[in-house]
Amino acid sequence: MSLDVAGAEKKKVLLAEGLLLPASMVLVQAFTMGALLLSKLAFNVGMAPFVLLAYRNLIGSMTVAPFAFYFERSNLRCVYNKVFSADNTDCSILDLREMMKKVNMKIFGWISLTALFGIVLAMGLHYYGLRATNAGYSVDFLNLIPVVTFVTAVILRVEKLRIGTCPGKMKVLGTAICVGGTMVISMYKGKLLHLWPTHLLKPHLQAIGAVSPVRNHHSMLLGTLFLAGSTLSYAFWFIIQVRVSKEFPSKYFSTMLACMSGTVQAAVFGLVLDRDLSAWALKWDLQLLVVVYSGVFNTGVSFCLISWAIARRGPTYPSMFNSLSLVVTTVLDSVLLGTDVSVGSLLGAMLIILGLYAFLWGKGKEAQEQRKQIRAATSGDQNGCPPAVAGNGVDSLQVGKHEVRIRVEVS
Repeated sequence: MSLDVAGAEKKKVLLAEGLLLPASMVLVQAFTMGALLLSKLAFNVGMAPFVLLAYRNLIGSMTVAPFAFYFERSNLRCVYNKVFSADNTDCSILDLREMMKKVNMKIFGWISLTALFGIVLAMGLHYYGLRATNAGYSVDFLNLIPVVTFVTAVILRVEKLRIGTCPGKMKVLGTAICVGGTMVISMYKGKLLHLWPTHLLKPHLQAIGAVSPVRNHHSMLLGTLFLAGSTLSYAFWFIIQVRVSKEFPSKYFSTMLACMSGTVQAAVFGLVLDRDLSAWALKWDLQLLVVVYSGVFNTGVSFCLISWAIARRGPTYPSMFNSLSLVVTTVLDSVLLGTDVSVGSLLGAMLIILGLYAFLWGKGKEAQEQRKQIRAATSGDQNGCPPAVAGNGVDSLQVGKHEVRIRVEVS
């Protein structure tokens, strides 16, 4: 009877998880869409990209801190017992004192490097690209991040190009289709499509002066270069994350430190580029809303939800929902902000979605094969047999700033 009860409880948990996991990933995409549209409006009214970036990461570090405390509460309790109760129980390697000891100049240097590439360069360049173009165009480049990361990892010999396997061929094919889609969006406009009424928020946007972008900053060519640089910076960031995860495995604590370091670096860059201190003054207006929304939801909450999904369903699961933000952001950008939708933009977006799913299918199959090899190696080692040799590589994970990368090494 107890077994039946346990089985029923397990089924309920799995059912709840099966519903909550996709719902959480849809929520992450909703946060991304909201952040893109709100950030575009903030830039239209004159907010500087590095001002938003600095405040956003300050709020993000404050948001992640409680999650770090919660998920590491067992380690904190262990430390408390050892200090105040003379408990001789050994704590895990994520003991809070051990973590603090690990934050030496070397670790802080690596964390600062991740903040430079993942926050200052990746997010900063994306904000400049968003300011020069539009939300629907910039979201296309976010969907290219896994592909660009894969190509960069192959060039740097961090990951092997297994062109002889079916998953390897699908990854290469998906990469080629994504590149083709990007070229279509950038070079071909075609006929403008009037699929729905546009600029539904025009009266409200006129009231706050956010109807049209700042003319001096509006340039599709310059914006494309910024967005391409942002995508490449994300790729380097994820590769650097492999080293950081080895040196300092506490992902929540390291994320909090990276956000704090990114805040300082973004503030320095912002002051160098624009010495007007009045730009840093926040009032109860759209800019404050964008800062709080981006810091809390688009950095803190999204990171925790993505980490949970990766732990339960694997590294490629969150990326399966990225096309949702691409499609919906394009529609909302046109409906609410009046951005033109052309044949070229729709065709390019469809090619990017097709290429991304082809790439993720190949990546998922490779991950399955690696897990089988690891299980076979573990089983062989336990039976006294020589372990099987699995390939080494870096697994491509979620698109965007919240990616977590796992290096698989079996020898």
